[in-house]
Amino acid sequence: MDAQRIAVDAIVALTDCDREAAVAFIRKFYLAGVRDPKRLTFKGLQALARS
Repeated sequence: MDAQRIAVDAIVALTDCDREAAVAFIRKFYLAGVRDPKRLTFKGLQALARS
C-alpha cells in the first residue's frame, strides 16, 4: 500500500483536491493491479480531471 499512499500524497499536493476523492480513485486502480506510484499518480490525475 506504499504506492497508494505516495500516489495520493502526490495528487493532493498537485491538485489540492479532496483526499477522500483521490483515495477512491487510487484504490480502484491499485486493486486493478497498478502498483507503480508514478502510474497511479498519472491515472489518478486523469480521473480527477474528468470528474
